[in-house]
Amino acid sequence: MFISKLKMLGFKSFADDTSIPIDAGLNGIIGPNGSGKSNIVEAIKWVMGESSSKSLRASGMNDLIFNGSATKASRNIASVTLQIEVNKESISKNN
Repeated sequence: MFISKLKMLGFKSFADDTSIPIDAGLNGIIGPNGSGKSNIVEAIKWVMGESSSKSLRASGMNDLIFNGSATKASRNIASVTLQIEVNKESISKNN
């Protein structure tokens, strides 16, 4: 079982609908400072049940919603969805 896709809308720095495919095995996230690398990990933590805003680098849960920028309007909600794949071959071996 593994996470195969992460979808975010309005979560922290991800104002637009963003979908990130995740392959089985080792994956890396690279980019310049301030590009949202840590926000991807925090989105996974949040959708898995993290309820401490401090653990998500926010002063409150409202800080998890995109607050707007010079070119984009703020959002009213944040949405994060995980797609999880189950390897049927490994399940049948365990039966």
